[in-house]
Amino acid sequence: MSNAREWLERIRALPLERRVKILNVCGGHERAISSAGLRAALPALVEIIPGPGCPVCICPEEDIYEAIQLARHEELTLVAFGDMLRVPVNGPKREPRSLEQAKAAGADVRPIASPDEAARLARMLAPRPVVFLAAGFETTTAPVAAMLAAGAPANLYVLLSGRRTWPIVAQLFAAGRPGFDGIVAPGHVATVMGPEEWQFVVDQYGFPAAVAGFTPDTLLAATYSVLRQLLEGRPFLDNCYPSAVRPGGNRLAQQLLAEVMEVVDANWRGIGMVPASGFALRDAYAAHDARRRFRSYAEASRKRAGEMPPGCECASVVLGKIYPNECPLYGAACHPHHPIGPCMVSDEGACRIWWANGVRVPERTVRRAVSA
Repeated sequence: MSNAREWLERIRALPLERRVKILNVCGGHERAISSAGLRAALPALVEIIPGPGCPVCICPEEDIYEAIQLARHEELTLVAFGDMLRVPVNGPKREPRSLEQAKAAGADVRPIASPDEAARLARMLAPRPVVFLAAGFETTTAPVAAMLAAGAPANLYVLLSGRRTWPIVAQLFAAGRPGFDGIVAPGHVATVMGPEEWQFVVDQYGFPAAVAGFTPDTLLAATYSVLRQLLEGRPFLDNCYPSAVRPGGNRLAQQLLAEVMEVVDANWRGIGMVPASGFALRDAYAAHDARRRFRSYAEASRKRAGEMPPGCECASVVLGKIYPNECPLYGAACHPHHPIGPCMVSDEGACRIWWANGVRVPERTVRRAVSA
């Protein structure tokens, strides 16, 4: 098994004759790439583009707004994963514009780390209603399904905002001229759903793909694989994370998802509706659906595709169209202590990751990462 240095030497030895752009789908990958300084170590002709793998960044504004209003106007406790509490929505300054601000204004809002923690809290607070804003991709949504299937407390309700990862990448391909030459697919999602979900990249579009883990050696192995596939003109799906990713994935997790949830078209913040990209609770679990239990605070106006704060380019960052520091707000109005857009909030948001790893200067001359 080669180490990171050996993979880097192999990459540097490849006879590249043009710039190659590789889409990094996963926010966890982006954090590992940035913290390890892999971009600076790679040859100048190899460009790694941050992609759409941050669930906090793409959680629709209307879902966060609805959670804020439930916490403010209903007698209940609202829980969510920690990053979600700081995500801002558009609204008058006189009103709370995040769950964190709603908490400061007196609402009972609490951070949690897992669905099981939400269930334990609901049992402790019973009969008080507990609403769980469950945002995340398959790796986070599968445990939500498991918690419900195991028998959740009667006073626990889920405000579901789950998303599937591969459909957004498929949409980039379907739009034509994706602006990258291959992809590094997310290891954790492949662990749950199986690497086969990414076979469409090769079969339908003829692009190379490699599944990677979260250490420099596996990330560089996947990068090397994509580059070599391009040079040889022989695209295939390579599993560079065999220690965790197995053919077929986690069958039990898939069965629980299918039992508890159905696949639906879903809105992505700043992007719009993406076919078959979301999860919704099945009728059998309607008793735990917050949207059926409480009055609706949804606002149709908040479902617009471009619902980002004025000047915020988070959607372009998520889609790999610009780099984080090419957003005009980056490092000026928007920074971790005062995030304007969701990409500066989450630990898996590209803007937050770049800032945490020392990129503090905005790129005033905007250089597009990929074709618009």
